[in-house]
Amino acid sequence: MEKYFSLMKSSSVFGGMTEEKIRSILHCLNAREKDYTKGEYLLRAGSVTESMGFLLSGSVLVVQEDIWGRRSIMDRVVPGGVFAESFAASSGSVLNVSIVADSPASVLMLNINRILSVCPTGCLHHTQMIRNLVSTLAEKALRFNNKITHMSKRSTREKLLSFLSSEAQCSKSLSFTIPYNRQQLADYLCVERAAMSVALSALQREGLLSYDKNRFVLHTNASIE
Repeated sequence: MEKYFSLMKSSSVFGGMTEEKIRSILHCLNAREKDYTKGEYLLRAGSVTESMGFLLSGSVLVVQEDIWGRRSIMDRVVPGGVFAESFAASSGSVLNVSIVADSPASVLMLNINRILSVCPTGCLHHTQMIRNLVSTLAEKALRFNNKITHMSKRSTREKLLSFLSSEAQCSKSLSFTIPYNRQQLADYLCVERAAMSVALSALQREGLLSYDKNRFVLHTNASIE
């Protein structure tokens, strides 16, 4: 646990807290560290949870899967990020997403009921944690709003342009690396991988972008038809 305090202090959830305060809040929230292998489910759709996850290492995917196994990626969580907080905060809510390890991952499970209840000692770090959680929820809502924006586009081409433009704006550079491989990007945008590959090749031929694996460069001197 000691090696993760630097990560925690720089995260939105524990931001503004000293190491001593973080230790105290972890005890208050009944924190439990768990390790997962790649492909292992941390939480499955249809279950309920009282705890949210704080990712210490590795990466996890928030996915929706239908009964035929078709998958849509809702989000990718990296160290310092959280997942399942909305479901844990709504007592008895059934998860409509699953959390899957995209690589070997270490996770800190935090009992969210202890976050939302009034601390009997009125400790300041508990209040800070609540403020941080609200901010984290707002940030995640904005990310999902971006996803809806991309998915609302009519064609695979337009979805790709919307997503890549947003990534460039977030990175403040026309050259950037996206967090998804090809299949994951197709799942995120809810398009067929083959159709997406055709659209990417066409965009590259038109001079709108160039790419190598998940590294992209956008070219603004080309015109979009």
